[in-house]
Amino acid sequence: MDKMENQSQPEENLVKKTCRELGITQKELAEKIGITKESLSRWNNGHKMPKSIEILLESLLKIKQMDRIESELIFLKIDLTN
Repeated sequence: MDKMENQSQPEENLVKKTCRELGITQKELAEKIGITKESLSRWNNGHKMPKSIEILLESLLKIKQMDRIESELIFLKIDLTN
């Protein structure tokens, strides 16, 4: 039953997810990736996002995830050089 419930939930908006994961506002994200906040707002509201921006936001999320994993490994005192 849980599996079916998860399937019916819409995927989180990529703009919102990126802002949440990076801990920044939409305005800050727009400035950092060199676009207007109006463009970002349109994409956040469901307008089609250019594939290049979609790839950029997905890449930022992957980098953040890698950073989080590395931080956890450092916290656990695992030597990454071996």
